[in-house]
Amino acid sequence: MNPEPEQPNHDEARRTFLKQSSLLTALAFTPGSVLKAAAADLDESIAAAFEKVPVRLDINGHKHKLSIEPRTTLLDLLREQLGLTGTKKGCDYGQCGACTVHIDGKRVNSCLTFAVMQEGKEITTIEGLADGDKLHPMQEAFIKHDGFQCGYCTPGQIMSAVACVREGHADSEDEIREFMSGNICRCGAYSNIVAAIQEVKGGGQKV
Repeated sequence: MNPEPEQPNHDEARRTFLKQSSLLTALAFTPGSVLKAAAADLDESIAAAFEKVPVRLDINGHKHKLSIEPRTTLLDLLREQLGLTGTKKGCDYGQCGACTVHIDGKRVNSCLTFAVMQEGKEITTIEGLADGDKLHPMQEAFIKHDGFQCGYCTPGQIMSAVACVREGHADSEDEIREFMSGNICRCGAYSNIVAAIQEVKGGGQKV
């Protein structure tokens, strides 16, 4: 005995038809600019996956083998990929000094520095100043003289302060103020910062 032919599911067919019709209608009325933007986002995502380049960086005495986009700033690499969040993102335009690090002993605004250009150089962040649990003399001086309030600018201030002494620009209060002028403290702790730098300079400690 032959089985009865299976009856078409009219409800399911109707739902499928409505879904397809709705999708086609939506695409028909979607502005071309939106479609182009979606395609551009997809192209950018694909390009980003292929544009990454290998780089080896020496950060705080540790070697890192990384694959990064050429446009990645050193600041974003430190914070977003390596978890070294002591270096702060302030203005992101190189004007406040909160992102200051040392590259081969010189102070640099990491927000204006491409990470891929630092291969073969020694990078030091605020996390690399201390020797284990022993604070750097400049860190101790900032604590002693209360050289911070909210503390957001403090890592950059300390990194610049160390460089200021190393560069030989800490012989007077006016000189310190001039060569620390690239670091902004919105809390106004400048006099205490100057006092901390003067103590380290006067103490003859190795910085």
